[in-house]
Amino acid sequence: MKKITTTIAFFAVIIMSYSQSLGYQDLALLFSQDDGNGTARFTAMSGAFGALGGDMSAVNINPAGLSVFNNSAFSGSLNSRQTNIISNYYGTNTNNQDQFLNISQAGAVFVFKNAHKSDWNNFVLGFNYRITKDFTNSFNAKGNSGIATFRDFPLDENEPIIDYSIAEEQRFFNYYAGEVSEMNIAFSSVHKKKLYLGASLNFYDLNFSQRATLVEFNNDGSGNTLDANLSQENFITSSGVSLNLGFIYKAHQNFRFGLSYQTPTIFTEVLEESNIVDNDGFMGDTEVVVSNNLISYDNTSGGYYPSQRFVFRLKTPSKLTASAAIIFGKKGLLSIDYINKNYQNMKLSNADFSDENQFFQNELRKTHALNIGSEWRFERLSLRGGYKFEQSPDNMALDSDNLAGYSFGGGYNFGNFKLDFAYSNNNRTAPYNFYSGFNVNSANLSIDNKVFTATVAINL
Repeated sequence: MKKITTTIAFFAVIIMSYSQSLGYQDLALLFSQDDGNGTARFTAMSGAFGALGGDMSAVNINPAGLSVFNNSAFSGSLNSRQTNIISNYYGTNTNNQDQFLNISQAGAVFVFKNAHKSDWNNFVLGFNYRITKDFTNSFNAKGNSGIATFRDFPLDENEPIIDYSIAEEQRFFNYYAGEVSEMNIAFSSVHKKKLYLGASLNFYDLNFSQRATLVEFNNDGSGNTLDANLSQENFITSSGVSLNLGFIYKAHQNFRFGLSYQTPTIFTEVLEESNIVDNDGFMGDTEVVVSNNLISYDNTSGGYYPSQRFVFRLKTPSKLTASAAIIFGKKGLLSIDYINKNYQNMKLSNADFSDENQFFQNELRKTHALNIGSEWRFERLSLRGGYKFEQSPDNMALDSDNLAGYSFGGGYNFGNFKLDFAYSNNNRTAPYNFYSGFNVNSANLSIDNKVFTATVAINL
């Protein structure tokens, strides 16, 4: 049976029931996001490669860019991310900082030149792996709303039972793990050295887990205290597929434009394992301890951990990218990408998801994103910079909920291989409501990501 808990985190706020784990519309939104990981050159220019190509990560934007390569090549990238999350809950700020390291990209292109006279020139086959979305994160929040939700001890034999109605403090601990990884298999060719065409088939591997714990400290006003812990956890796995089509047209030696379309990603079998079931009236594993009773209540005592398995389907939004680039000979370039995604077209299926799908229709919107990048060359040295902006999909989002960031970097061409480095920073705000169904404010999160990327590229 589909779990009934719903908590909106990062993108919207809606009250339905008592929970602190992500609901299905939250998960659908989370699995539809893209961190924009790629090579250091790609990252330093904020991913503005739709009309450029010539970089391994450009296949993620427009596969037509593969045929810009003149030689077969390989690249691999290492990514170091520092995330700082400041949570504000009823005036109390809690600072959370984590550091993560992973191989964010690895790929190769193979260029086959046409030996015969033909209007078609290069034929290029490309393979690229990248981490599309890295979920790994954690944050804590604490404060006092003045509202106690755990007000009685389940094993209380007093007449009348003690009412622990005075709230002292609430604490919330949240841990995410996992990632969406993507493998692109792409083909591209160029016609009369002007029209670049490409297509890619994209395969996704999804792994996600969340562990959340809500802690309350309450008292009855007469010296008796109650400490309650409610823990919830989700484990989700799936695989998906999408198709990407695009072209780049060289209208002039110094100007080119491109257009690409990525179909929705279809996750046909999303498997969820969760402890969010009605366990003695609590949606999760619960422990309650009171000061005036030597017996504590634990609904998992005896090793009994009730859980459920649930399978559903997910369709993420499609993506349309329009691009243009100005090339200043061998000196440098300026590139712009505009991206449109319609989150209203998201869909959950294989169960009664009418509420969630209605939420997508009514509460979400088409989003606009803009990536701008520039590169300037000084013989073998290249310097790069970029800016990116991405709207929040929530209709009611604050301006600060939109993602904004900048990037810069450089690289050196040693001949047969290149070393590139990039630094990017982006930030946004988001609400997290871990008290659905109660008149309690959300915690306000300020999220700041600093990413350092290093890439080695080798001509084959």
